[in-house]
Amino acid sequence: MTDLYQSQRAMRNKRQAAMQRGVVAILDVGTSKIACLVLRFDGLDPVKTADGVGPMAGQSRFRVIGAATTRSRGVRFGEIDAMQETERAIRTVVQGAQKMANVRVDHVIASFSGARPRSYGLAGAIPLENGAVDECDVARVLSACDVPDYGAGREALHAQPVNFAIDHRSGLGDPRGQIGNRLSVDMHLLTVDGAVVENLLYCVKRCDLELAGIASSAYVSAIASLVEDEQELGAACIDMGGGATGLSIFMKKHMIYADSVRLGGDHVTLDISKGLQVPMQTAERIKTFYGGVVATGMDDREMIEIGGETGDWEHDRRTVSRAELIGVMRPRVEEILEEVRERLDAAGFEHLPSQRIVLTGGASQIPGLDGLAGKILGQHVRLGRPLRVQGLPQAATGPAFSSAVGLCLFAAHPQDEWWDFEIPVERYPARSLKRAVKWFRDNW
Repeated sequence: MTDLYQSQRAMRNKRQAAMQRGVVAILDVGTSKIACLVLRFDGLDPVKTADGVGPMAGQSRFRVIGAATTRSRGVRFGEIDAMQETERAIRTVVQGAQKMANVRVDHVIASFSGARPRSYGLAGAIPLENGAVDECDVARVLSACDVPDYGAGREALHAQPVNFAIDHRSGLGDPRGQIGNRLSVDMHLLTVDGAVVENLLYCVKRCDLELAGIASSAYVSAIASLVEDEQELGAACIDMGGGATGLSIFMKKHMIYADSVRLGGDHVTLDISKGLQVPMQTAERIKTFYGGVVATGMDDREMIEIGGETGDWEHDRRTVSRAELIGVMRPRVEEILEEVRERLDAAGFEHLPSQRIVLTGGASQIPGLDGLAGKILGQHVRLGRPLRVQGLPQAATGPAFSSAVGLCLFAAHPQDEWWDFEIPVERYPARSLKRAVKWFRDNW
């Protein structure tokens, strides 16, 4: 990241300090809600106890001891728009979770959904001097990757090796200890708009909290919602939030692509508000209780009463048919799915061996959405709920909490940190050492 203290490595040190205390909070900053979960760990260092390299490697033992949500204020398209309002919402939700957990929290790991993510594939290769691959060789091959010029004002959020190869043997998860002449790596780098990250950092600091990690909602939602087979064989996770819809593609248990569409459930609510001329709160209630995207003959006869507070008795006692409501909602939902389709096509999703698509996030709960998504995306579509996490309240087990639950799993074993080894100076020519250190300092 930037020169500010919040480089990924500085965050790692804070995360380890929080782990030693055994308590860390996760903060999911969304457009419609901000959720905070307080986690208690059993004292084991999850990175040390991990026995693999995938996102779910070494399931660390933790339980949720506090949870709170509040209506999000000051966030648009998954990005902070009004600092003071967001700060107030974060304070409210963290205090609520602390009160339930009966413990004070200093460190938070946060996720956000906007920031215009961009994916890059990097490759690097080195000759092996000693035959067998050691940690130093892994560090060297990672630093040999050519980092693209991703532009001023953007920051690397996730940088993960997705495939190692030794000579002609590809698809290796962990090359250490293997013998060969040449080690190569493919990496996935995700960059985001730096200002969005800095605004989030500023808000968290203003709340007297330390940021101990940061992740993209698209990434953590997939960790929580895709089952192991889907992560392995290839699947896309579509996280439909209030202000943005994130999508990530996984293959061999690694994220290989991420993007976001700046449309979500709030835009559907806004359409209902305008189309039926009702306040936003009424539109949200109507959407939640009566919404849908597939009309049947019955829906012409099912009437929905629209209460209002205009003082005009006739205006406030209106009814609309459910078919009319669906007619307002469907075009926007179709637009969101069409945008997602374009992003998947651009990523070459159709070339993956498996074509599973998992819908999650609060807006994925609209009845009939999976059928409509199947028609537009033309794949096997299912609705995803997050994994069950110990201690999680029943109210927080729905699709709206996928990114919050995924963030818990990310907190327990951050993928990005697995391959960050210290590099012994004497093994390097000066130029490549500088480059390697800069790469790790900037991005990890």
